[in-house]
Amino acid sequence: MTNGVFQSVISQLKDVTDRVFGVVDAEGFVIACTDASLMGERWPEAVLKVSGSTEQTVTFAQRSFRAMVSSAGFFECAVFCSGEDELAKTYCSMAYIALRNAKSFYEEKHDRGTFVKNIIMDNILPGDIYIRAKELHFATDAPRAVFLVRQTGHSDVATVDVLSGMFPDKMQDFVISINETDIAVVKQIPAGATVFDLEKIASAMEETLRNELYVKIVIGIGTVADHLRELADAYKEAQTAIDVGKVFDTEKTIINYENLGIGRLIYQLPTTLCEIYLTEVFKKNSIDSLDQETLFTINKFFENNLNVSETSRKLFVHRNTLVYRLEKIKKLTGLDLRQFDHAIVFKVALMVRKYLSSRELH
Repeated sequence: MTNGVFQSVISQLKDVTDRVFGVVDAEGFVIACTDASLMGERWPEAVLKVSGSTEQTVTFAQRSFRAMVSSAGFFECAVFCSGEDELAKTYCSMAYIALRNAKSFYEEKHDRGTFVKNIIMDNILPGDIYIRAKELHFATDAPRAVFLVRQTGHSDVATVDVLSGMFPDKMQDFVISINETDIAVVKQIPAGATVFDLEKIASAMEETLRNELYVKIVIGIGTVADHLRELADAYKEAQTAIDVGKVFDTEKTIINYENLGIGRLIYQLPTTLCEIYLTEVFKKNSIDSLDQETLFTINKFFENNLNVSETSRKLFVHRNTLVYRLEKIKKLTGLDLRQFDHAIVFKVALMVRKYLSSRELH
């Protein structure tokens, strides 16, 4: 429990009365007080009397005290109010209730965040998820999305704070620092939320971080987890989305696992199998024999759904020029990209080559 939470609540009591309110810890130190001059003082005798009493409110040295104990029954701290009269005791009880509620809220929120982090990091047994969720009054079946925010340039420690400000519902949404560059955002979403809805949330995060902190990020989105136990898988999917996107969608800053397509399958293949595939596909010449202009033409042809007329228009070349280039590719590789089956084989080959290149850099 941080002293700052106590001080925040205690400070608000200044407006209620001119009495002095404060909190002493188990060692007798004043850790929060409306009178700043008392901060840091130590009252061991007061703690000894309060912790050893069976009464709710104890008076000592012109102050009224009320002990705050843990769930295990141990003395943690005591709330105090100046004065030994009945009004002081009443004020002390009121302050006790306010601080106890603030403490419970803080600890529950903290425990919930730790609980969610343990789930996504696979640090909790599946059977224990149900037990802990029940203790924390945590809904197990609510749909939740996992966003992994990775800072790709310089990392800013304020990123967590900015993201936390975007998701103020601390009981439902969680912003979890994973390491220096990665932050996981676990957000409860409405039932029936679409891929577009999730990408809209991710876009808002990216725009806010770019405008406020000038940081470059990439965001991976996992599939929606309909149960708490599925959060770990959703987090892994968000990681995979970033890793696969780094290879095949280098221009994208928001990558959804559901949109990875064949790239996800290629990413999971062993490199030896990929090399064999390229050798079998390009029996005439290696894919490396194709120059950059030819590869650019091929990619444009794929982008325009194998439409010769549309591709030639986008390339600002005559239709016959494009046909000539496609014939040249056919002669070099044995694949006619105007045929769907051949185009599929070639497209996969290009992705495999890209994947192998990325592995060589590591």
